[in-house]
Amino acid sequence: MPIPDDVTGDEIDKDVRQELQSLPKGLAEDVSRNLVMVAKLIDEDPEQAYEYAKIALRLASRVAAVREAAGFAAYANQKFSEALAEFRAARRMTGSVELWPVMADCERGLGRPEKALDMAGAPEVHKLDKAGQVEMRLVAAGARRDMDQIDAAIVTLQSPELASNSVQPWTARLRYAYADALLAAGREDEAREWFAKAVEADKDGSTDASDRLAEMDGVEFVDALRIDDVEVEAEAEVESGDDTVAEPVEAEAPEVKADAAEAKTEAPETDAEITGEAGADAGADVAVERDED
Repeated sequence: MPIPDDVTGDEIDKDVRQELQSLPKGLAEDVSRNLVMVAKLIDEDPEQAYEYAKIALRLASRVAAVREAAGFAAYANQKFSEALAEFRAARRMTGSVELWPVMADCERGLGRPEKALDMAGAPEVHKLDKAGQVEMRLVAAGARRDMDQIDAAIVTLQSPELASNSVQPWTARLRYAYADALLAAGREDEAREWFAKAVEADKDGSTDASDRLAEMDGVEFVDALRIDDVEVEAEAEVESGDDTVAEPVEAEAPEVKADAAEAKTEAPETDAEITGEAGADAGADVAVERDED
């Protein structure tokens, strides 16, 4: 697949670059350029990202970073079985538990929420950093909702991180998941409060909390472009002598997407959302060994 000339491969993380040093120089450059394309496209064009990931995987399947990247590309395309195999392979290569939440979210994607809950109670969770533990909590809450255990999902999300006034990278998604669970339980006033708190923390627009809040408040958004088009058409009809009056355009509320978590880490939300919803960085790299843990 073509890669733009301005993509050199030097854009990748230094740790990944160091991993690729085990490869011949020319091969390492080819792999790194494909990994850069995966990172660039995984959000806006996940199918293309997946194709670049497969190329990198074919070139360097013994590199953990490549297996991880392939896993995230498969995850972004909801190829959960393939993603889980890649994440497992990367974990075997590195011994790291960093991918544990998104692996659990893959279990959710495969329709195995009970397995995701088992993973949420495993010793590996205690080895995660704070961000990873929050992602795991989002996945566990999503699994509870998959099983129609809404009240249990709410309790799962109640944590010191949720109560804290400190804004961290995960804060908006955690508050959003809590608000969404409250709304599913019919606790609308509390849900509105937490959607508002999610908006306060969501500086980069990682959730649609503002739209959800507006919807609850009965705010309708007018599509200005559609109105402009109708006005232009009406003017054209008047100039042409057509007496037909253009129909008014009704304002439409934007579509609302329900957040699973949870978490996908987006996930991974794994918006599955550890909603990473197991929210891990799309530029990370991953693997394809079909062995089960």
